[in-house]
Amino acid sequence: MVEGKQEMIALLTGVKSSKRNYYTELKSTVEQLRKKNMQLEIINDVMKSIKVDMSLNDVLKNVIDKLTVFMKCDRICLLVLKNEELVLSNVYPEKSHCSKVYSTVFVENSLYWSSLKNKETIHLQFEQTDDEFFEKQFLLEAKINSILVLPIFIKNKGIGILSIGRKDGACWSDEDVSFLENLADHLAVSIENTQLYTEVVRSKQHWEDTFKAVDDMIVIFDKNLHILQSNDAAKNVFNCEPEEVDERLKTLLQTTLQSLKPEYSDLYFDNQSIFEAYTYPIQNNQNQVYGVILYAKDVTGKRKLEAQLLHSGKLAAIGEMAAGIAHELNSPLTAILGNSQILLRNSQEEDPAYSLLTDIKNCGDRSKKIIKSLLTFSRQDEYLFELFSLNEAVNQVLHLLKYQLQKSEVDVNLELSDRLPKLLGSQQQIEQIIVNLILNARDALEISDHINKEIVIKTLLVGNKIVLTVQDNGIGIHENMLSDIFLPFYTTKEMEKGTGLGLSVSFGIAKAHGGTIEVKSKLNQGSTFTLKLPLQPPRVIEVSS
Repeated sequence: MVEGKQEMIALLTGVKSSKRNYYTELKSTVEQLRKKNMQLEIINDVMKSIKVDMSLNDVLKNVIDKLTVFMKCDRICLLVLKNEELVLSNVYPEKSHCSKVYSTVFVENSLYWSSLKNKETIHLQFEQTDDEFFEKQFLLEAKINSILVLPIFIKNKGIGILSIGRKDGACWSDEDVSFLENLADHLAVSIENTQLYTEVVRSKQHWEDTFKAVDDMIVIFDKNLHILQSNDAAKNVFNCEPEEVDERLKTLLQTTLQSLKPEYSDLYFDNQSIFEAYTYPIQNNQNQVYGVILYAKDVTGKRKLEAQLLHSGKLAAIGEMAAGIAHELNSPLTAILGNSQILLRNSQEEDPAYSLLTDIKNCGDRSKKIIKSLLTFSRQDEYLFELFSLNEAVNQVLHLLKYQLQKSEVDVNLELSDRLPKLLGSQQQIEQIIVNLILNARDALEISDHINKEIVIKTLLVGNKIVLTVQDNGIGIHENMLSDIFLPFYTTKEMEKGTGLGLSVSFGIAKAHGGTIEVKSKLNQGSTFTLKLPLQPPRVIEVSS
């Protein structure tokens, strides 16, 4: 009876109904709070992506994973405006797109372009409209029946489109649309940040690739001359590591830092290479110098070419001089040779003056041949070869140089092979090589400290080549100079004692005979020059340096 009365009172007063409504409203409020919390998490994730290196695809994945918890969402895609074209940038899930990523959307009759141009959100359910638009075919192929298109703007500038699709065709509530529009605004910041970051990385990579691709040396130093950066060319030349600076550069770099002006200098390396080095001060926006750039270019080939051009000019001048010398000397030589021949006819061999007259005639003949050789060298005339004995050429040269060698107190030891075949070539030119080699050996002995000064001359047959060696125990040649001694006008002798043409001319003659000249030398121990000539050289040759 009492329980019945209490139940009746509860029904009349609406207590049960109030409790039911209270729990219903509480459940709804909790659901709304959970939804709001999820929305805040999505916004937070988007904002996080602004600060970290996160791809847009990862951002979209995080967004859709959170959205699907409280909102029906089957497909989300991002289109970015690039060079006045709307490009499909990202789609999630990746298998949900029918058009290719990075494909462009045509402007005409486009739902996306309409949203971007009009700055409005478009909500469309395909079952309730027969409107045709460019994207419809692709969306239907992806089984999307309801779409929400949100324009993405930043600083009142359109940068893209966020498209969200559903397969069930359901519509979005005003609250969902408001949240998604807010999401699009935050996503705009993330997109701009990603684009800026990508551009910075691309520019940095482009600069580094360009920096490395330059064949010339580029090194960046700070004010303390510590290496901040260097390209591969600099590392190959200097073999430099951080905190290391080549001593040859310190003066140039310090001068630039002190003068605050570009500087220039030539750098010479042990491998005979030459670099033109330029230094430039580096300034910040306040015109304060905080470092210096070194740019160095390998000009070894250029300098050699310039030297060759200079040498060519000298050789051309020699050719002109030789013609004048020949005319000037031929007349007195004709008189000397003619008178010596007349005196020889009137003298007997046992006459003491006979050998002197013979030497006069031989020297006159040799002088005439030397003049002819000089003209031939300058004009590169053709030479016809004849058979001759290399041993005979050696003896003839020694006979002419006998007085000079005796005066210098040089002993000459001969080791001439008696089995040498005759050589086909120009005897007077081969004699010119022998003269140059012997005189160079004598000059090296004159300035040496050795008491016993000796020249050893050998001839031998090696295979199909005849070999002549001239060895001395003089001062020798520095290893760094061995590659230059055959260059025209290169000499280590004093101005009045050498022209730098002897070995150059000799090497040219040997090469014209199909042979070569090799040298081995050690400081303070002597040098050995080896002339190698083939038994069958060219029949007709050109003599050049």
